[in-house]
Amino acid sequence: MSIVVVGSMAFDTVKTPYGEVENALGGAATYFSLAGSYFCPVRVVAVIGDDFGDEHLELLQRHGVDTAGIERVEGPSFRWGGEYSLNLNERTTLFTELNVFEGFNPKLSPELRQSPFVFLANIDPELQMSVLKQVDNRELVACDTMNFWIEGKLDQLHALLDDIDVLVINDDEARQLAGTYNLVEAAKRIHQMGPTVLVIKRGEHGVLAFFQDEMFHAPGYPLKSVADPTGAGDTFAGGFFGYLAKHGEHGPGAIRRAVVVGSVMASFCVEKFSVDGLVDLDQREISMRYRAFQRLTDFGEF
Repeated sequence: MSIVVVGSMAFDTVKTPYGEVENALGGAATYFSLAGSYFCPVRVVAVIGDDFGDEHLELLQRHGVDTAGIERVEGPSFRWGGEYSLNLNERTTLFTELNVFEGFNPKLSPELRQSPFVFLANIDPELQMSVLKQVDNRELVACDTMNFWIEGKLDQLHALLDDIDVLVINDDEARQLAGTYNLVEAAKRIHQMGPTVLVIKRGEHGVLAFFQDEMFHAPGYPLKSVADPTGAGDTFAGGFFGYLAKHGEHGPGAIRRAVVVGSVMASFCVEKFSVDGLVDLDQREISMRYRAFQRLTDFGEF
């Protein structure tokens, strides 16, 4: 199975207590694609400017990512800058320059319309819906969103949620969307909006997933050092959705394993700046950390 991901490709300028980078490769679709590529073929639909170097596209292509759906237009690419506090859970956005991304109007080719697995990364819910209407052979559709759209386009977001299968958001967004602080109650309310699977990202505190009257929690993997949390959520989504697409199933057992796989990929991401933590992995490393997660949470029989 292959995945189509629709989202941003960007340049990030990031400062953390452990270093900084300027104009580093980033964007939700970039992180998602690299993480997902370790499990199944990924096809990207995005827009880039004329300043986006071929070396970045070649990096994706070396990972087997299909870049034919990436449109290059005249002008500068999307750029974002942010600074993280000492605990890395809080960040300040220093600037957001949409540039060519502001006119993004994703179009799926006839071949991409047949993709059964579709991930709608964090973009305007009206654009996400326009993509969804182009899909002819859907099996599983997931999306991400953020507080900006919850505040500004709630009606459009509700229309989208009524027609997707999986929602991946962070804990603050889940609380805001559901109108309650308790995440269990929030999950119940969000399920009523449409998604049958809700995955709540909680940063260093791990991931909560709600599906088929079940609840599953994966902790954050303890790391000796964390350099840059940028893109961790999108990396999680790539690993999570990539695992589901690889195995072609999305029952309770598969969802649990996919959550752990996504957490594994995110743990590699945050160890380095930009996408550097994702470019040189091998299946042995991924498997070893997956087994480490198992040992971390295995407490035996009562």
